[in-house]
Amino acid sequence: MYMNAECTPESRLFILGCGHPDFTPLRWGTSFMLQLSGECILVDCGPATTYKLYRAGIDPTAINHLFFTHYHSDHVADYPCFLMTRFDQSVGTEAELCVYGPPPLDEMTHKIWSSEGAFWLDVVARTQHPKSLDVYQARGGVLPRPEPVVQVRELEKDSIIGAKSWQCTTFEVDHAQPYLACYGYRFESDSGVIAFSGDAAPNEKLLDLARGADVFVMAAMGFVDLNLRINGAEIAQQAGVKHLVISHQSPQVAAEEEAIVADLQSVYTGSLTWSVDLMEISWKRKLICVQGG
Repeated sequence: MYMNAECTPESRLFILGCGHPDFTPLRWGTSFMLQLSGECILVDCGPATTYKLYRAGIDPTAINHLFFTHYHSDHVADYPCFLMTRFDQSVGTEAELCVYGPPPLDEMTHKIWSSEGAFWLDVVARTQHPKSLDVYQARGGVLPRPEPVVQVRELEKDSIIGAKSWQCTTFEVDHAQPYLACYGYRFESDSGVIAFSGDAAPNEKLLDLARGADVFVMAAMGFVDLNLRINGAEIAQQAGVKHLVISHQSPQVAAEEEAIVADLQSVYTGSLTWSVDLMEISWKRKLICVQGG
């Protein structure tokens, strides 16, 4: 792990969850908060994401973009909580939330967060009950309180999402097909490139996703197997990744941290972070700072 206390980074990665369905005290579920040029982007929304946002000092109302890699529960279980909390804490001036992911994202969101959705009673109460409206006004909101709007965009492989200060490209990766569509994401901004593998198997499909990345978040899928972790290290090395972050650690993988890190670093010559929940990684091109954990 390379740590430089002198760097003044422009981009930050908050590791909210780097775990697995088999949880441990240090890791549970998958979720990342990415800060690019001051804009906050959530990647996946696994168990306790909203709580861990607060633990990291991040208000859910600051997040305007949410990307899902796939719909296993350890990546999506906190979606209703995040939606309701972001709305509950709003003052009516926030930007509309934009949510991206593979199909059937539109159907899933509609079942959660629409007039026919499972959690819409919360919206009705908060937009109509006098006590809720008093709290809303005390927070700075102006009546009438509007209902929340979520913009949903279902992505295909090779989709490109453009924003003022960043661009995201979608890559199909191998994980749970044909039952779930599974994506990795590559974000490019003035401060560099960060890519997320999702829960991808470590194979050649990750090369273009990770190529030249300043930070590459790789799932430790099957890393108890020596051949698989060597494959992962070879991909990061061939892609020219500057800083490799190992995520999605099962208890079995976490228990072998020392051996796995040694094997990875026998092939991969860049800097490496073995992540834990609530760790922060910052970068400005070739400068990397790691805090927490």
